[in-house]
Amino acid sequence: MIHQLIDLAGKSQINRRRFMEHTAKSTLGVGLGLPFLNAPRKANAQEGGGGKAKSLIYIYLSGGMSHLDTFDPKTSDSVMGSSTRIDTNADPVKLGNHFENLAKHGDKIAVINSMFSTNGAHEQGQYIMRTGYNKRSTIVHPTMGPFAEELLGHRGEILPDSVVVGQSTSNAGYLDPSLSPLPIADPTGGVPNTNLLTDEERFSRRMEIAQSLGQKFVEKFKYNGPKSYVEYYDQATTLLKSDELSVFDLSGESMREQYGMGRLGQGCLLARRLVENGVRVIEVVSGGWDMHLNVDTALQARVPELDQALSTLLQDLSERGLLESTMVAVGTEFGRTPNINMNSGRDHYPAAYSSMLAGGGIKGGQVYGSTDKYGKKVASDPMRPEDFLATIGYGLGVPLEQTIYSPSRRPFTFANDGKPATKLFA
Repeated sequence: MIHQLIDLAGKSQINRRRFMEHTAKSTLGVGLGLPFLNAPRKANAQEGGGGKAKSLIYIYLSGGMSHLDTFDPKTSDSVMGSSTRIDTNADPVKLGNHFENLAKHGDKIAVINSMFSTNGAHEQGQYIMRTGYNKRSTIVHPTMGPFAEELLGHRGEILPDSVVVGQSTSNAGYLDPSLSPLPIADPTGGVPNTNLLTDEERFSRRMEIAQSLGQKFVEKFKYNGPKSYVEYYDQATTLLKSDELSVFDLSGESMREQYGMGRLGQGCLLARRLVENGVRVIEVVSGGWDMHLNVDTALQARVPELDQALSTLLQDLSERGLLESTMVAVGTEFGRTPNINMNSGRDHYPAAYSSMLAGGGIKGGQVYGSTDKYGKKVASDPMRPEDFLATIGYGLGVPLEQTIYSPSRRPFTFANDGKPATKLFA
């Protein structure tokens, strides 16, 4: 029977891949996704830039955050609507009036008010802000977590090197599937599908069958894809029986209410716990920032939640001595139009928008770049999405000029040859 299955699986590369994925699930008797169970990788000897960050928390605001109402407020009433500009504890950082808590931490953050892009659609804008590459139909690019792991090596023995919170799926692009971030759709739900679907004795027997099947497959077809599954069977068992899974359980956390009980707040709390346990890259994805209608109402629903979560995260990391080694980034796919539309909202605006960095060697209390007095055009120090991600990579010590190759032998670099804004660092 095993030989018949192997012959069937050998018909095509796609069938082989699907065959191994199905076999891993059915023979193990467990719903746990294997791609994030990474065998330790040898760290690359080449070192990158001069940042101090050991970990990254990337808060991604999906939909397009309004720069004028958040990080780039103006004095002109003609573009501000009902929003106003407030001072922080560090000049020249100014914030929108919904950031009452973050204003107390202006000395910890570096605001970037000169972002610009040519991508005015959500999917394309988000893609480049998370990969550094324009979206193409012929290839899928990895996000920062898998790319950093490929270049720097896997850090831990059991926990994944990268996690994405707020998504139910993930992938590693053209890199090995084992580098895929662990997806956590609900930060309060822990890691899904981690319970065995059979007793331990039967589970062990299925493990032995799976290993034998995988090895026969590799030997016959000289195809290395299944090795990702064969090599991680033992690690899957270790993880399922490990106390490491408790890091994803927020039920006993004393700071839950301080972060905010919404998904963004709980996602930031989970991110802090993952940083404490050695995870390198955590993305926290928050939706609802597309504000074509009633921008004032939409801002009140979103910015206070971000304000509470972000200010608590910065304070928490600082008090635990983790802020210097943890870079916190806030990004979005584009800004919103300075002119409020007929529906009292703001539309897509990639010509100028804002982002933020803190920790990980970033010098706080500064504003990088600027727009004109109406927030319509970048006036100084323009920064592309590629440059923003390169700045993050520089802070993580990623070798930005090192080339890796896709299976089709196409060359790629972290952040697509973006130029890091090194003057942001202390």
